Parts: sequence; C-alpha cells; structure tokens
Amino acid sequence: MSEELTYQAAITELETILSELETSAVDVDHLSTRLARATELVRFCRDRLAVVQADVAEVLTDLGDPAAANSSGPS
Repeated sequence: MSEELTYQAAITELETILSELETSAVDVDHLSTRLARATELVRFCRDRLAVVQADVAEVLTDLGDPAAANSSGPS
C-alpha cells in the first residue's frame, strides 16, 4: 500500500473484517490472515490514540490545566 494508513481507514477496515467474521464470509483458510490483519490494525489505532492523547496532554499543560499533569495515559 503506497498511501499512509489513517486512523479512519484502519477503523473502516476493522469494521469490514468484523462484518466478515460475523457473517462467516471468511473461509477457514483465510481466517488467521484476517485475524492477524485485525491485530495489526488494533495496534495501529491504539498507538495513534496514545500519540493524540499525549499531544492533548501537552497542549493542556501548556495552557496551565492542572488536570493534564495528573493524566497517566489510557486506562
């Protein structure tokens, strides 16, 4: 894939995979491949959210929000 993956594209692909799994559209031979891809996408989304959370905390800290200093990351 030549374009960079976006959060929204990853979510859309995850929804497609979930739909395939729910409707048994994935044959057994491709099931592990789809699950591996879903795992990659979930990891990507978690990492992206962590970056955004850190960015927001930094902005809040810069603005003097004391609650931002107490945020310890995702729960």
